[in-house]
Amino acid sequence: MIQIDTHHHLWRYRAEEYDWISEEMQVLRQDFLLQDLKACLISASVAGTVAVQARETLEETEWLLALADEPLSPILGVVGWFPFLSQDMKQIVDRFQQNALLRGARFITQGRPAGFMDSDAFNQGIASLGGTGLVYDILIYRNQIDEATRLLDRHPNQRFVLDHIGKPAIRDGEFAPWKDSIVKMAQRENVSCKISGMVTEADWKGWTNDQLKPYFDTALESFGPNRIMVGSDWPVLTLGASYPQWWNTVRGWIADLSATEQEQILGSNAIKIYGLDTSRLIKEQMGEKA
Repeated sequence: MIQIDTHHHLWRYRAEEYDWISEEMQVLRQDFLLQDLKACLISASVAGTVAVQARETLEETEWLLALADEPLSPILGVVGWFPFLSQDMKQIVDRFQQNALLRGARFITQGRPAGFMDSDAFNQGIASLGGTGLVYDILIYRNQIDEATRLLDRHPNQRFVLDHIGKPAIRDGEFAPWKDSIVKMAQRENVSCKISGMVTEADWKGWTNDQLKPYFDTALESFGPNRIMVGSDWPVLTLGASYPQWWNTVRGWIADLSATEQEQILGSNAIKIYGLDTSRLIKEQMGEKA
């Protein structure tokens, strides 16, 4: 079984570029680079990854694609940042999508004013992805899920992935409103869901398995085992858990599922949804066995 981390970041830390990293996130104020990621993957028996933009620049997208193209890189695909409100969006996407390692696009919509995802400008940006095969990663807060669901309806042929299960307020114990919105969203077949970012939506240092499990169960029941994937959200994850701790938590949640369903959640869904080429990993594994 090939296990895929569908959501992590990399960065060379500069305060002005990562102003969202607050004083209480001091542990994140350092570099997190490819060699650091590789050590994490080994610790949790994860073979490949999808790298996701952390800076809102095209330079970030180019940098991640270059890292993915390095020999023996575990990065199988990149979700890059793109200027979705730009008049040049279509031309920019067409230029970047010539790189087969680009598998998705993202624009930071969390915290935007109500109605942003209903706007003509943003929807024109989403339409620019048509025909490219690129996935759009949805980053929102829990109170934006219904608005995002309208976005799915406007673009039925576009594939979407919801990041961090829609960021429920786990820390505050909020459950029912989030669940209602997630159940409705999951009725749309053009969206899948990442099991990621949950630890940091809970109490970083005081979260428990029992606290998180109902949220996972809801995502599983709503999307089904063929439309959920595991993401670490590393290095943000390190605010509340180690890399292997998170992976072992999810593996425990799915232990009673069939072998096929476990394989889907841990890897094969990611390969299918993002269109990842795993031939390099297979060759490396065969080389190790030889």
